[in-house]
Amino acid sequence: MLLKSQKINLAQRLPFFYGWVVVVICCGIALCSRPLMSVAVLSIFMVPMTEHFGWSRGFFSAAVSLGGITAVVISPFVGRIIDKYGARFILSAGSGIVACCAIGIPFITSPWAFYSLYVPGRAVFASPLELGTSTSVSNWFIQKRARAMSILSICQGIGLGTMPFVAYLLIITWNWQTSWLTLGLYTLAIGVIPSILFMGRRPEDVGLHVDGIRPNALSLDGSDDAETIIKQEINLTLKQALKTRAFYLLSLFAAVGFMAQAGISLHLVAHFSTRDFPLILIAFPASVFALSQVCGTIIWSNLVKRIPVRLLLGICGFLIAISSVGIIYSDKPLGGLFNSFLLGVSVGGLHYLLRLAWANYYGRIHLGSIRGITLPIQITGQAMGPLLSGFTYDLTGSYTIPFALFGIFALIGGILVCLATPPREPSHNL
Repeated sequence: MLLKSQKINLAQRLPFFYGWVVVVICCGIALCSRPLMSVAVLSIFMVPMTEHFGWSRGFFSAAVSLGGITAVVISPFVGRIIDKYGARFILSAGSGIVACCAIGIPFITSPWAFYSLYVPGRAVFASPLELGTSTSVSNWFIQKRARAMSILSICQGIGLGTMPFVAYLLIITWNWQTSWLTLGLYTLAIGVIPSILFMGRRPEDVGLHVDGIRPNALSLDGSDDAETIIKQEINLTLKQALKTRAFYLLSLFAAVGFMAQAGISLHLVAHFSTRDFPLILIAFPASVFALSQVCGTIIWSNLVKRIPVRLLLGICGFLIAISSVGIIYSDKPLGGLFNSFLLGVSVGGLHYLLRLAWANYYGRIHLGSIRGITLPIQITGQAMGPLLSGFTYDLTGSYTIPFALFGIFALIGGILVCLATPPREPSHNL
């Protein structure tokens, strides 16, 4: 890694703000490391691996859930490490773990071997890589945060959209073992080195100001001195955040929203494989679901300039409810693709708007510690979703009940999150 003096020298000599280097690094992680252990990718492998080993769909759902439970345990510690030391080690080590787990999966012969590799990879996906990327980007920006976070979310959507389709092409061209191995080697090559060399914690660590502004410069709208805006930033401690209503409403909505996201997306390919879809189109809904998150991010990032983030989150909940029911009744490819697209737009809003809300509501200084507590709540929802879908299908042979429940939960959560007004009292305990 670069010495601190070398990094400071590089940051101050660049013709552009070093925060954009951090954004590029995090986007690389979002494109290659995180998607590999996503439910969208696992949904592509679930059918051929089920046929090969004879494992049930509930078995794969349990692997996702166990990974989520592991992430719940480690998230508070990861958040504190990021606040204190930055995300460089977290992101580089996390990418290496994901890659090595994927490379090992082709050689498994038993259920415990699959769990021993997939569960750690899924845990890293759900906690360290999520906290590391989103917190790092938030730490470098205030006024330009919405733009920077939208770029990160777009790259995540592209990664989640392209990797399932690439995995499917590798499977039908060779086999599922070759697909895991290829994607693992790709992640190992792309996801580790940049974060080791160039990741920084905050602009103040390298002698810069947030957003790349200069002292006494005007803000983006020309209304206030930039340093004044920085001083007015709200920074709540974890203890103070726990006393706000928004903390619990945002956490609840994250839990039910991502319960639907994981519960539906993992079983999307399996659900449509039971319908009258041409073989080549079966994997398309998973890719459409992921790629439409890019469209969603673009839409939400423009709307958030005019509409409060809590109301946009409420709209996301409503759209998730509609698409959940629509997927149940989609018997033709066009209907399946449309509802997958609508779900993806909604989930894109979950990722982008929730990250933005946490940073805007509670500030940069203690963001890792706060999200280290709220992320386990979100992950718990993600862990419950696949279990509900997988084991209900094993019992009933249908996804109607769990998908309908996800829609109801998302609708209720969307109504409640509209009440999550921003905290009013700034913290002076930095």
